Amino acid sequence: MQVLVIGGTGFIGAHLLRQLVEKGHDVAVFHRGQTNAPLPDPVHNIIGDRKELSSFATDFKRFAPAVVLDMIPYEEEDALVLMDTFRGLAQRVIAISSMDVYAAYGRFRRNESGEPESKPFSEDAPSRSALYPYRNLAQSANEMLYRYDKILVERVVMSDHHLPGTVLRLPYVYGDGDKYHRTFEYVKRMDDGRHVILLDERKAQWRWTRGYVENVAAAIALAVTDERAANRIYNVGEAEALTEAEWVESIGRAAGWEGRVVAVPKESMPKHLVEEYDWRHHLAGDTSRIREEYGYSEPVLSEEALRRTVAWDRSNPPEEVNTERFDYAAEDAVLKRVEETR
Repeated sequence: MQVLVIGGTGFIGAHLLRQLVEKGHDVAVFHRGQTNAPLPDPVHNIIGDRKELSSFATDFKRFAPAVVLDMIPYEEEDALVLMDTFRGLAQRVIAISSMDVYAAYGRFRRNESGEPESKPFSEDAPSRSALYPYRNLAQSANEMLYRYDKILVERVVMSDHHLPGTVLRLPYVYGDGDKYHRTFEYVKRMDDGRHVILLDERKAQWRWTRGYVENVAAAIALAVTDERAANRIYNVGEAEALTEAEWVESIGRAAGWEGRVVAVPKESMPKHLVEEYDWRHHLAGDTSRIREEYGYSEPVLSEEALRRTVAWDRSNPPEEVNTERFDYAAEDAVLKRVEETR
C-alpha cells in the first residue's frame, strides 16, 4: 500500500515508519527536514512545510498515496487544507487527535463544569463544550496554542462526503525518545535517592490512560492499513488506566526503586508540587473498540516498556532541569509533619 505520512519524523512517527516499512508498505514522509532522526532507507522524503501543503500537490500525485496519515493537524485550517489537497487523490485520510477532546478534559482543566464520570469514556462520550483549551497559555494570537483544537480538526476530517476519514485519539504517550521527558521527574527523584515520593491525595487516586510509544505506533499502523477503519473514531491506549500512585510504583519497579508513595492533602503539599487541576475527573479512555474490531493488543508488555523508558531517561536527561521542581528540603519538611500526625 502507498502510504503518505505528514510530519512522521518525531517521537511516534519514527516508530510508525519503521513498522509500516517492515510490513512491506511503500511509505513517503512529508516533513520540514529539520529532524535528525534516521528514517528507514526505503522511505521517500518530500521536504516542505505543512502550511504550504497544497503547493506540493504535484509531488503527492507522483507518489499516488492510497492513504494519507496526518500526524500533526493542530487546528481547523490544517484539516481544511489537508482535505482539499487530497480529495480526489487519496482513498482515505487519517488524522491523529487526542483524548483532550472529551468533556472530562475540559472539566479536569476547570475550563467547564460538570459531574465526574464513573466509567472510562468511549468514543461516543460528550466532547468539550469550551473550544481552544490552551488559549490562556498562548503569548499571542499567532501561536499554535492559541488556535489549537482537535475537536475542530475532527469535525472537518469526519464530515467530508468525498474523502473518508479516520480519527485516532491518543493518550499520554511515554517512552524512549520522548522530548518532553514525561517520566523524568519521577525517575530523577528515584535516582536522587528519594525514599518517598509525595502526591496530592486526590492525584494519587486519579486515573489517566497512557500508551508506550511503540504500542501506540502499532495501533496507528493497524488503522492505516485496514480499510475498515474508514469513517471510524478510535481511542488508543492501554486497556487499564492506572492511578497516579500505581503509575509511580510501576516506574519504581522498572527503576529498581525501593521507596514508597505517600498521599498528602493538598493544603499540606509543598507549593512546588501543587497543581490546580480538578482531580475528580479521570482522563481514562475506553480502548475496547480498536481491540475488538482489529484484535489489537500491545506488542510490548508494560514491564518492558517502562524498563526501556527508564533506561532512556537515565541516558538522555533534559538539557535544562527546573530545579524548583526538586525542592527536597520542602518535601522533607512536609513528610515530617505528615508522619508526626499519623
